[in-house]
Amino acid sequence: MNTTIKDIAELAGVAKSTVSRYLNGGNVSEKTKEKIRKVIEETKYEPNSFAQSLKAKRTNFIGVIAPTLDSYVTSTVLMAIDEELRKRDYTTLIISTSKYVEREIESLISLSRQKVDGIILIATGVTEKHIETINSIQIPVLIVAQEVDQCSCIINDDYHAGYKMGQYIAKNGHQSVAYIGVTESDIAVGLRRKQGILDGLREAGVTNIKTYTSEFDLHDAARITKVMLESFTPTAIICATDTIAFGAMKTISKLGKKVPDDFSLAGFGGYNISEVIHPALTTIRFKNETSGKMAAQTIIKMTNGEEVPELQITGFEFVKGESVKCVKS
Repeated sequence: MNTTIKDIAELAGVAKSTVSRYLNGGNVSEKTKEKIRKVIEETKYEPNSFAQSLKAKRTNFIGVIAPTLDSYVTSTVLMAIDEELRKRDYTTLIISTSKYVEREIESLISLSRQKVDGIILIATGVTEKHIETINSIQIPVLIVAQEVDQCSCIINDDYHAGYKMGQYIAKNGHQSVAYIGVTESDIAVGLRRKQGILDGLREAGVTNIKTYTSEFDLHDAARITKVMLESFTPTAIICATDTIAFGAMKTISKLGKKVPDDFSLAGFGGYNISEVIHPALTTIRFKNETSGKMAAQTIIKMTNGEEVPELQITGFEFVKGESVKCVKS
C-alpha cells in the first residue's frame, strides 16, 4: 500500500499541513523536521512528485461542493466564500450535488483533476468513503458544517444553540413538547442540535417530549406535523430548521389553529422571511456570513501549507420572535 501524507503525519505525530509545509520547504522547526525526515526514511516515502506539484504554477481556483443551491443558509455561506475569495484574487468553482452523497465523492475527484488549489466541502454528512477520497487526492480539503476527526472543519455551535432553545421553551412553561428533526446521518443538525434541545428541556424538568423525523422540506414537514397531531397534542413544537417550522405552521393553519395561541413554534436558521411572517418566528440565527468568510480564509492558508485549527466553531444569535407564548399558570 502506498504511503500517504496522512500516514507520514500520523507516524510523526504532526498535522498533515506541517508535512506539506516541510515538503514544500516551508517554515518548520528543526525538531519537527527531524521527526518527519526520520518517518520518511523509515517508510521509504518519495515526496518528490508531491513537492513538485506544490511548486507548480497555481491555478487560483478553489472548488466548493454544496448540497443544494436553493437553501438560504447554504447560499449565504456560498456568497460569503465567493466574496472573500474574490478579494484575494481567487476564482470559485461551485458544484451542487442535490444532496446525493455519491456526487460529493465524484465532485471531490473531478475538482482534483481540474487542478484546483483547494476544496471546500459544505457537507450534510461525511462517510468513510469521503475520508478515503479526501486522503487520496492530496489537495487541501476543508469541511464546513460537519465535524470530522483528522480533517480541518468549521461548524455551527449546534449543541449549545439547541440547548438554548430547549431552555427557553421550558422557561415559558411548556411541559408537552414535540421536536421535528432530521435524520441522524446529519451529525450536526440531526444529532448534536437534537441532543442540545433534549438536554435543555430535560434539565429544566420537561419530561413529556416526543421526537419526529422529517426531510429538509416544507411539504414533508407539513405531513409529519399532521401525523404527529393525530396522536400527540404538545403545547410547543420545536423544529430543526425554519423551513420545517414553516411546514408545521402550514398544517396548524389548515387545521384551523393558530400560532402561538394553540401551539407555540420555534425553528433554527434565522432566515430573513422568518421576521416578516406573522407571527414572527422564534428562531436561532447562525453566523453564516462569518462561516463563509472564515472558510475562504482557512482554505487559502491550507493551500499555502500554513497551520490551521482542526476545528473552528462559529456562534449564534437567539431571535425571540412572537411564535412562543408563556403558558405558566
